[in-house]
Amino acid sequence: MTLVLRTTDRPAESTPAQPVLSAGTDPLLQLAYETQPPSGPGATRCLSHPRELALRGIPVICTACRARRDWLFINHGRNVWICCRCSNQWLEPEMHRADFNALIETSDGTVYPSVGQGLAALGFDGAFAGAYLD
Repeated sequence: MTLVLRTTDRPAESTPAQPVLSAGTDPLLQLAYETQPPSGPGATRCLSHPRELALRGIPVICTACRARRDWLFINHGRNVWICCRCSNQWLEPEMHRADFNALIETSDGTVYPSVGQGLAALGFDGAFAGAYLD
């Protein structure tokens, strides 16, 4: 149920509800649903950043392996985490969703079933610890 505040005293006009089709009943609807990019406040988005990063003039350095570049930014809600190739990750209080959105060049990208599978596919699961991929 959605609550909508009214600014007039006119009676509400009802609109006929559109039938809801289950995505599982039609293969084309299922494909269309699965290929939509994640959106909304619950979506988790990732963005690779191969260059060095300075926040408030201070260079970002991984505390585990001392790497200075080749980051993965993970955005969920208002928060942004930074992930290193050694799989060390931390919540970065200096970055927010607006900063993340400013770095995104396009909304198209690969969709992974989970963050863990995305980290593994992008090489941020520790498999490339100590290596810079250019």
